[in-house]
Amino acid sequence: METPAARTLNHLLSATARDPLPLAYLTSMELNHFLLGLCALLQAYGSVWTESTCKLKAKFNLNSYKDVKKKVTVGGMFSVHQRVASSNRNTSTLPVSSGCEGFNFRTFRWTQTMLFTIDEINRRTDLLPYTDLGYVIYDSCFTISKAVEGTLTYLTGQDEAVPNYRCGSGAPLAALVGAGGSDLSIATARILGLYHFPQVSYFSSCSALQSKFQFPTFLRTIPNDMHQSTAMAKLVLHFGWTWVGTIAADDDYGKYGIKEFKEQVEDAGVCISFSETLSTVSSPEDIKRIVDTVVESTAKIIVVFSSDVNLSPLIAELLRNNVTNRTWIASEAWVTSALINQPGISSVLGGTLGFGVRRADIPGLRDHLLDLDPYADSLTEEFWETAFNCTMDYAKALTQARESSANGSVSRAGRAVPGGLCTGNENLQQLDTTYTDVSQLRMTYNVYKAVYAVAHALHNLEHCVVGQGPFNKNSCADITNFEPWQLMYYLKNVRFTVPHTGEEIYFNNGEVAGYYDIINWQFGEDGEVTYVTVGNYNGTDPKTARMSIWNSSIVWNSEEYEPPRSVCSEDCTPGTRKGIRQGEPVCCFDCIPCADGEISNITNARECIQCGEDYWSNEARDACIPKIIEFLAFGEPLGITLIVISAFGALITIGVGVVFVINLGTPLVNANDPLLSFSLLFSLVVTFLCSIVYLGKPHPWSCMTSQVGLALGFALCLSSLMGKSVVLMLRARALKAIRIRAKAAAKAAKAAAEAAANSGSPDVIVTNTPNPADTSGVNPEVDSLTFGHQRLMAAVATLIQAVACTVWLIIIPPHPVKNTAAQNVKIILECDVGSVVFICCIFAYDILLALLAFVFAFTARKLEDHFRGERGGGVALGTR
Repeated sequence: METPAARTLNHLLSATARDPLPLAYLTSMELNHFLLGLCALLQAYGSVWTESTCKLKAKFNLNSYKDVKKKVTVGGMFSVHQRVASSNRNTSTLPVSSGCEGFNFRTFRWTQTMLFTIDEINRRTDLLPYTDLGYVIYDSCFTISKAVEGTLTYLTGQDEAVPNYRCGSGAPLAALVGAGGSDLSIATARILGLYHFPQVSYFSSCSALQSKFQFPTFLRTIPNDMHQSTAMAKLVLHFGWTWVGTIAADDDYGKYGIKEFKEQVEDAGVCISFSETLSTVSSPEDIKRIVDTVVESTAKIIVVFSSDVNLSPLIAELLRNNVTNRTWIASEAWVTSALINQPGISSVLGGTLGFGVRRADIPGLRDHLLDLDPYADSLTEEFWETAFNCTMDYAKALTQARESSANGSVSRAGRAVPGGLCTGNENLQQLDTTYTDVSQLRMTYNVYKAVYAVAHALHNLEHCVVGQGPFNKNSCADITNFEPWQLMYYLKNVRFTVPHTGEEIYFNNGEVAGYYDIINWQFGEDGEVTYVTVGNYNGTDPKTARMSIWNSSIVWNSEEYEPPRSVCSEDCTPGTRKGIRQGEPVCCFDCIPCADGEISNITNARECIQCGEDYWSNEARDACIPKIIEFLAFGEPLGITLIVISAFGALITIGVGVVFVINLGTPLVNANDPLLSFSLLFSLVVTFLCSIVYLGKPHPWSCMTSQVGLALGFALCLSSLMGKSVVLMLRARALKAIRIRAKAAAKAAKAAAEAAANSGSPDVIVTNTPNPADTSGVNPEVDSLTFGHQRLMAAVATLIQAVACTVWLIIIPPHPVKNTAAQNVKIILECDVGSVVFICCIFAYDILLALLAFVFAFTARKLEDHFRGERGGGVALGTR
């Protein structure tokens, strides 16, 4: 019997064969009939049509859990295996996607948690009471290609992926919970974003996923790695570590996480000793190179951003090389992973600090984990075989039994139940694996929250009040036939309280609050690790209060109770400064002592501070101390000597003056002009006493007195001597003239006597008495310069010096100064002459007076010692 859809299809096909225009005039019912008929036709002739028009490029090989016989289907993706198995890349046969290997108990527990959560939601009457959730869960094998395969298959609804088409006719797809690592989620999010399909991740923390431009439908129940990078940086700064090494997985999770960490710590002055990349497909050479780098580096702190799968080969190599005395900073991806916690690891990872997402207890989960049917599906079979080291395959078990027997044969009883064959009755409770360990439910709790987020979004969609909906014309979506973007609206705005924990969950632009526990690896005497919470980080708190850490609770990987030091160079103590090493990080430096006169009073000073003019650095170069003030003091040996000499000279001079006073009326004193003699003695006393003024702390008056007093004293002394010398010179010249005339008269008398004797006249008497009437002679006893002239000469000469000194004192007077150049540690207080020109002129004038006095005195050097100086008297010049 021909159905309406078939009749419509045949009619349209024949019509469009002649003219395709009738398709434009179809009613909605006719169009529905047309599409239904077309689908039936495609199903009837699918094989022929496929062979003639389409070619299957590859066939996917995916492990999965499926239950699509419910009203709504929730997708899931977990890395149940660690890697893709190597396969024959023969291009002569139809390519088939590779299988997976390396069963991961931890992620298998996450998978079972999703199944447990869906079952718990379906049993609830207050959440989706009229809707049961189904599921489609794929194994991504921790590989991008498998994640893409699973995504396409999930969207298509059949094992052969057909992009842009949903070929299945089952329940509508709600959202994808997954897809594990950040790299996998980035790949799946790009695909799902094309179709506005919601994705809620439990494990992908990479900060790149926060871009809603690239990943518009991505949400997650794990904090953004920006929070974790900040928390790690704060931890490093908290303990004062300035020299750290970094290791990051060669994927988006590792690259973005370590990049943000390095930016923050480098801005704070921390240096990176080394930065290694851990390949996702590690080779022994790469692992060995990284181990050598860790051993050679002096950094004691190593920050690792990596998944447990990528990190486990490196940890195994570190254990083989016994690399100890390092403190590791773990990211949340491996901080509680049993894959890393290998036997004997305490010497390597003891004292590790890391950040774990929020932990919770989930009632009933352990019972669900232990209630497994080993024959339910291929993944559970593989888990059972791996957990109990047996096989479900009878033929394989028999082959292994034959290979293990000595003669290669197996008994009849052995063939019935060969050794190594799983019975299915093994007891999961006896297992001590990460699968049954529910003490650290952190990522498991994220899976739990992600499934509940989808369920609450569906609940809000289902209970939308007609006419009050958020969509066009206030419409609501139909829970049995909704579009992914409609559910995305409810997911973005969902807000709920997680059962059993009371945590409130909501998405802020697809992100949750950044909360972490700070976890310390502490090993007991039996070598078993205990994950001890020693602090927490809350990204929603004020910046100064985000991190709380209890130092006393931390056990370090050393015998000391103090945090390890990790510095390239030890701190420069006060008194030294940093000297940067050329070509090395700024944290590597030499400590250079400050120069004389410079100090540094802080640790790690970049420059030394110059002390003030009156200060000098102490011996430790960490403080400026006042310089020693030095001047010629009265109590010093030199000062005492100078005082004694000055006093002695002054007293002798005064003594001479006293003698002059006693003999004031004698001819000798009178002949030497008493007043001029007293002025001479006074000038000598002044000159002797002026030297004492140089002692003691200089003051302006003392500087001026010492210099001027000395200059005037010399001037008075020398001018007095010059006055006396002039008189002596004049007298000497007069005596010389008299001697010349006397000799001439004597020679004339002698000639006359001889002439008379020769003439024979006895009456002629010759005498040598000079003729008193001769007025042409000079009387040497009568000075041409009187005492008044001498005093005037001395006064004028001294006055000239006094005028010069007065001008000196007015224009540039001598003044006290601090001489800091002569000695570094001392300030010498001394008098500055003010003007070198003035003082040179003044003392040059004194020298001139001295020269004049010397010349006058030198000229009068042959004056007879028996010269009588009585004024008006004569000189006995006659000879016998």
